This record gives sequence, C-alpha cells and structure tokens, in this order.
Amino acid sequence: MRVLLIGSNGYLGRFVADRLLADPAVQLTALGRGDDADVRFDLATGSPGALTRFLDAVHPGVVVNCAGATRGGARELTRHNTVAVATVCEALRRSGCGARLVQIGCSAEYGPSQPGSSTAEDAVPRPGGPYGVSKLAATELVLGSGLDAVVLRVFSPVGPGTPAGSPLGRLAEAMRRAMQSGDGELRLGGLGAQRDFVDVRDVARAVHAASLSAAQGVINIGSGRAVRLRDAAGILARVAGYGGALTEPDGPPGAHASPSPHASHAAHPAHLRATIGHPRTDSDHHAPPIAYPYPDGCGSWQQADVRTARDRLGWRPRINLEESLADIWMEAACRI
Repeated sequence: MRVLLIGSNGYLGRFVADRLLADPAVQLTALGRGDDADVRFDLATGSPGALTRFLDAVHPGVVVNCAGATRGGARELTRHNTVAVATVCEALRRSGCGARLVQIGCSAEYGPSQPGSSTAEDAVPRPGGPYGVSKLAATELVLGSGLDAVVLRVFSPVGPGTPAGSPLGRLAEAMRRAMQSGDGELRLGGLGAQRDFVDVRDVARAVHAASLSAAQGVINIGSGRAVRLRDAAGILARVAGYGGALTEPDGPPGAHASPSPHASHAAHPAHLRATIGHPRTDSDHHAPPIAYPYPDGCGSWQQADVRTARDRLGWRPRINLEESLADIWMEAACRI
C-alpha cells in the first residue's frame, strides 16, 4: 500500500510516519514544506492542479493529512487548516488515483461540553475560537467532498515531542526551572480545566488503523477519561521527583498538593509563578498569577466518547497518562 503523508514533520506527523514505516506493507512518501520531506509542497499556497499532477504520478492508495497550524490569527489558521484541506480535496477529486483520505481533525471543533458528559461524534459542533472554527470547516469540506474519507477528531495529544508552548509543555518547563533553581514552591495558575489526554503514539496507531479500514465520517480519538490539569501537574511532579509544594493561588481554597517534608518555603522567598495556557512575562515576577482558561476555546471540560473508534477501527488507547507525562518530563529535563 502506497501512502502519501502530508505534514510528516509536525508533532503528530512524526509519530504517524514512524508507525507507517514500521508496517512492511506500506510504501511511504512524505509531502510537506520542510527540507526533510520527500517532496516539498505548501498546501496553503500550492494549486490543486499541481497537487493533482503529483497524485497521478505517485498514485497513492491512501492520503493522510497531518498538516495544519495550531497558532496564529484567524486568517493564518484559515489558510493552513481550511484552504489547505480544500486543496487536498479538490486535487483528490481531479486525480485518477482514487486514494482514501485520512484527515486529522481535533476536539476543538466541538467546543465546550457539559461537565461530566462524554462527547460523541453526533454532537453539534460549537467551536469556541478561530482554531476550532478553521478545523471544523476543514472537516465539513472533507465530509462533503464525496471522497472515500474519514476524519479522526483527536482530543488532547500528549507524550514525547509535546510542544514546549503547550499547557503541559509549559508545566514541565516551569517544574524544570523550579528544580534547577531550588524553589520549594511552584505556584501554578489555570489548572481547573479538565481534558481528555491521549498519547501521541496511540494517535498514530489510530491513523494506521483508519488507513486500513473502510470507515468513513468522523471518529473520536481520545482516552475516554477527562483529567484535571491540577491532577496532571501532581503526576508530573511525582515522575519528576519534585519535592516542593504545588500551589494554585487562583484555584479553590485549599487547591494545592501537599508539600514535601523536605521543602522549606522560608528558604525560597521568591517563589516561581507560572500560568498554564499563557507564557510568563517579566511582569509576572511582581504580580499574582492570573487564571486563564485552557487556550483551546473548549471551556472547563472535554471528554471523548470513544466507542466508535473501538467498534469501527478496533482501536483502544494503550498508553496511560503517567507514561506520557514521564516522557514529557524526560525531554524537559534534558534541556539545559
């Protein structure tokens, strides 16, 4: 099976590439904007005609699209997440290759959910920000294209390679700095949000399964369990061996982890402040932490209903959150 992978140098794309390359039956061709791609092509600016000619020459059986942008203004997000997918769909319609399309969507397309609920694929999407809007528009383009296509709505991916600018990446970096400087208290803001974390390697397995399946439409990819960021911080502290106190000044009364008996607050009067969701600025050294929402427009709660992935792809998550966080910490600890 010849697979064309778009966006192989991105966070998800790298693990998808590794998973596909591990299958001896797959012949993989990588297309992207970077120098490490087999073929350089920018979906946001390239024409459908040029991509069609390439598809006719390579003749893939499956096209996997992991490309996209998670940051930027509405115009940039639309260009990289919506216009780019329109180019892929139009090129596939024009091409004679008849390839199946596996599009990577995201849980931000759903927007906020009712606390305690599990979001199934038939939920009405109500994205709460431009990122979710741009990804939802891409999903609608795929579903309306008439192609043999499936959209995997990935919830909150974690694990090795987690971007340093993501909430969990910032949390690991804040903890590394606290340990490096000997701070006995790590003050964290914005930990009230609950998200469904799924390991990036499990996501890659889902993409592989979707490539081989005949499933169409939208399929959620998540763990099926919401975890509070505050609890994730506690797990990260444990795997990192951080013995200080985790306090959340902006949280509910008493929302803090028990300090280590070896931690001395008096010894460290200049406590580190970190806000998960937004980078720290110099002014934060002189101001109390401010509670920001998890920056995906999804409010306080998201949890996936993953029964469709189990039933139609034969997929279940395998890697638990503690292992994912241990890998995030391993990478953060290696940064000097």
